[in-house]
Amino acid sequence: MNINVRVAVKKDMPEIFDLIKELAVFEKEPHAVSITVEDLENYGFGNHPKFHCFVADVDGKVKAMALVYMRFSTWKGPILHLEDLVVKQDMRGHGLGTALLDEVVKYGNELDVKRVSWEVIDWNEPAIEFYEKKGADVKRDWDVVHLDEDGIKNYLSKL
Repeated sequence: MNINVRVAVKKDMPEIFDLIKELAVFEKEPHAVSITVEDLENYGFGNHPKFHCFVADVDGKVKAMALVYMRFSTWKGPILHLEDLVVKQDMRGHGLGTALLDEVVKYGNELDVKRVSWEVIDWNEPAIEFYEKKGADVKRDWDVVHLDEDGIKNYLSKL
């Protein structure tokens, strides 16, 4: 198997979108994806891209992706956030996840970030074990907090 890890290009967005939908199904939220291929193309490319993406392709087909963007920590400074690392179900265990995580960490080092951070759903023990074996510190005592679009509007309506 010939694995090629590279920076994603605009024409990869339909395959990346399919990986995003596959992740939503895996995380038991198949109807939660509201972004479109066009959104990915618009947000990821142009004068001010909102994200950077790596893909692992096998025989010319995208089989995995890692999407990252910059954050800033008031305690540490610049942080690279790994939003999602997704490997197609039938390709897990073949080294694609490791190859992509390697690339993300190298990219973060090139950017001179102080940390690479990401979330993992608490019941995804295979992913947690994978990350811990790579040396990641899984913070089990933190909760993720979100305000979705409706939450933002509701919040603002009370100001």
